[in-house]
Amino acid sequence: MRVLLIGANGYLGRFVADRLLADPAVQLTALGRGDDADVRFDLASGSPGALTRFLDAVHPQVVVNCAGTTRGGARELTRHNTVAVATVCEALRRSGCGARLVQIGCGAEYGPSQPGSSTAEDAVPRPGGPYGVSKLAATELVLGSGLDAVVLRVFSPAGPGTPAGSPLGRLAEAMRRTMQSGDGELKLGGLGVQRDFIDVRDVARAVHAASLSAAQGVINIGSGRAVRLRDAAAVLARVAGFGGSLHELDGPPGGHLRSAIGHPRPESDHAGPVAYPYPDGCGSWQQADVRTARDRLGWRPRINLEESLADIWMEAACRI
Repeated sequence: MRVLLIGANGYLGRFVADRLLADPAVQLTALGRGDDADVRFDLASGSPGALTRFLDAVHPQVVVNCAGTTRGGARELTRHNTVAVATVCEALRRSGCGARLVQIGCGAEYGPSQPGSSTAEDAVPRPGGPYGVSKLAATELVLGSGLDAVVLRVFSPAGPGTPAGSPLGRLAEAMRRTMQSGDGELKLGGLGVQRDFIDVRDVARAVHAASLSAAQGVINIGSGRAVRLRDAAAVLARVAGFGGSLHELDGPPGGHLRSAIGHPRPESDHAGPVAYPYPDGCGSWQQADVRTARDRLGWRPRINLEESLADIWMEAACRI
């Protein structure tokens, strides 16, 4: 099976590449902006015609798009998350390769949900920020393209390679700094948020399964269980061997849920950590209904959150 992987050097793309390369039946070609890509191409600025010519030359059977960004303003998010996907869809329509498209979406497309509920694929998306809006627009482009395509809506990825700027990455970095300084107390805020964390290696397995399947439409990829950041912090403290105490700061006035993980003020300012909003615009609760992935892909999550957090800590500890 000839597979073209776009975004192979990104957080998810690296693990997807490893999973696909482990399949002896897969012939993998990586396309991206980096020097180590097999073919250099910038989806945000490249033309559909140029990508079409490459597709006709390589003739992939599956195109997996892991490219995108979580940072920047609305214009940058639109370029990299929406316009780029429009380029892929148009190139596939023009090409004679007839490739199947596996597009990586995200749980942020749904926006806030009712605490205690599980979000299924038929939920009406109401993204709470520009990132979710840009990804939802990309999903709509894929679904309306007429291509043989599936969108995997990945909830909150975790595990090795977790970006230092993500909530779990900031949590690990805050714990590392506390242990390095010898402090016996770690002060954190915004730990009431509950998210559905899924290991990146399980995400890669889902992409592999979707590449081989005939499933179309939207499929949620998550653990099916919401976990409070407070509980994730306790697990991380255990795997890190942190013997001190975790002190949860009160939220700011007005009840707005914010995260202060890993962003201390300068030493001259003793007011405590800076409060930052949780970045995905999904409010206080998100949990995936993953029955469709089980039924249509034969996929279930295998790696528990403790193992994911242990890998996150191992990478953070290397910076001590």
